[in-house]
Amino acid sequence: MAAKLIYPWGEAPEHGVPREVAPGIEWLRLPLPMALDHVNCWILAERDGSVSVVDTGFATKLTRKLWDKALGGRRVSRVFVTHHHPDHVGLAGWFQQDGAELWMTRVSWLMARMLRLDEQERPTDETVAFWRAGGMDADVLEKRLGERPFNFADVVADMPLGYRRLDEGARVTIGGRDWVVRLGAGHAPDHATFWCAADGLVLGGDQLLPSISPNLGLYATEPGADPVADWLAACARLMAFAHDDQLVLPGHKLPFRGLPFRLRQLIDNHHGALERLLEHLSRPQTAGECFAPLFKRNIGAGEYGLALVEAMAHCQHLHHKGVVSRETRDDGAWVYRAL
Repeated sequence: MAAKLIYPWGEAPEHGVPREVAPGIEWLRLPLPMALDHVNCWILAERDGSVSVVDTGFATKLTRKLWDKALGGRRVSRVFVTHHHPDHVGLAGWFQQDGAELWMTRVSWLMARMLRLDEQERPTDETVAFWRAGGMDADVLEKRLGERPFNFADVVADMPLGYRRLDEGARVTIGGRDWVVRLGAGHAPDHATFWCAADGLVLGGDQLLPSISPNLGLYATEPGADPVADWLAACARLMAFAHDDQLVLPGHKLPFRGLPFRLRQLIDNHHGALERLLEHLSRPQTAGECFAPLFKRNIGAGEYGLALVEAMAHCQHLHHKGVVSRETRDDGAWVYRAL
């Protein structure tokens, strides 16, 4: 196993300007209005002159304009979406409305379409109770109670009914290459990754990122879940298909080689965070009081929400393992303590 990652390209292309990374495969980077300020999408040339795209970016006027320029009149015949998060599925419906066929896993499609239709003007009672359970900072909570929450409908185009389902082990031809679908988990349920053995290529989405770990969040929609366990199991499962010379085309950051090392690094990073967290919980703490051992840096206002759900997920994982207790305070907060 290689002991480092190799980046064939030292810097990313300009937003909206495609760059060829393998014969018939172009890397398109699109902007995001957040701390992680971009998403990588992929354009694969089909033999009939059309293209297939993998992931889409947000549904905004700017990203539509950048797609039109990048495609240069080429017809999009199929859209493959790795997972249901809005930076990846945002423009899938826009492409569908222009005749493209949508391919996703069943869970990803159901989640995306449900969230697209679930528009809220204020946080639901269940969400507010969940924030309180996490020990959300009182000032942050008070501010959120008076604001319109983030809605998928804000950045995800209307999705017409119907899609083609991707399953674990499915074989699909994209851009003249044969790919096998392998499912990840933890960051998003049934996250599709695509593996081309013949050419050593992997379309990794957010399951296989080089220099950052994707968010592993616990949410009010499934408060009893264990995304950290799902993530660790998925990394171990995908290790069986990884080798050093594969070129991984990720959902964010730069394409890289050295996937076995990176999977081991991702596993070890979370085990290290869990060890620090367990030591921190020698005294009773809410998830909102566990940022320091998990992230080892200051968390700003723009990162607070994602940090809280990730801290909740890690505390929950230790609770599921039976190494910490969890009690509910009078204010509704879950308090964890190492056993």
